[in-house]
Amino acid sequence: MSWTRVHGVQGSPLDLLTARIGHRHYAPHVHDEYAIGVTVDGVETMRYRGENVYSGAGTLVVIEPGEAHTGGPARPEGFAYLALYPAAELLRAVAPGAAEPHFREPIIDDPALADALRRAHRALRAGDDPLEAETRLLEMFAALVRRHAIPRTGGPAAGRPGPGAARIARSVAERLAGELTRPPPLAEVAADLGLSRYQALRAFRDVMGMPPYAWLAQHRVSRARALLDAGHRPADAAALVGFADQAHLTRWFRRVLGVTPGAYRNSVQDAAARPAAS
Repeated sequence: MSWTRVHGVQGSPLDLLTARIGHRHYAPHVHDEYAIGVTVDGVETMRYRGENVYSGAGTLVVIEPGEAHTGGPARPEGFAYLALYPAAELLRAVAPGAAEPHFREPIIDDPALADALRRAHRALRAGDDPLEAETRLLEMFAALVRRHAIPRTGGPAAGRPGPGAARIARSVAERLAGELTRPPPLAEVAADLGLSRYQALRAFRDVMGMPPYAWLAQHRVSRARALLDAGHRPADAAALVGFADQAHLTRWFRRVLGVTPGAYRNSVQDAAARPAAS
């Protein structure tokens, strides 16, 4: 498994992942960015928007920002994939009317586009020709949006939690994020909202796709990632975001991002040491 960061893509960094997964499964988590990948070998299964979906070799996977999902092998032999994590701004730049693209289905069968993603990923990792790499990437994004994105419609989607549950989940998340190193018990959070623990838990799970403890762990991972980007050591980052120790951070970091904090920090530092593309 290899994590790579490249700079200078429309003025922003872009993270790339190359991975082969044997028996391990990703814990439920969300990304602040889009996660766009292609399965290159085997079959992946993941839980997304309340359904189990499968991605075979040659198919694209598109996860939208903030959408809870899991991931793991569907067969004993495992699977391999390539992924990149563009910020929403990068996809808006290629979308008609600068709207944030929405993808109804997470699995896309488009062999030509899958090949374009592989080529862009390889060019970005090689770093030999930044102009070619960025051109391939943006052309691939434009084709993805043009062929497969759909307009967003107002109001909650059918079958999705309504505004009441969303408001509860947001309040719980804000409380947990605000007390990151000493989070309150669920009973206290629920009581402050005038709810039972079960009501708070059900609303949170319906909206976030995971229970509060799992959301808190992946939020801590996200905060730790920012600290590692800024140069903190994994042990220091673990303490600052509320993990019991570095080992606890490492377990969750791997469950969410697939790499250890040390490997991630080294890749970020290596990328920062290289001159940015012009």
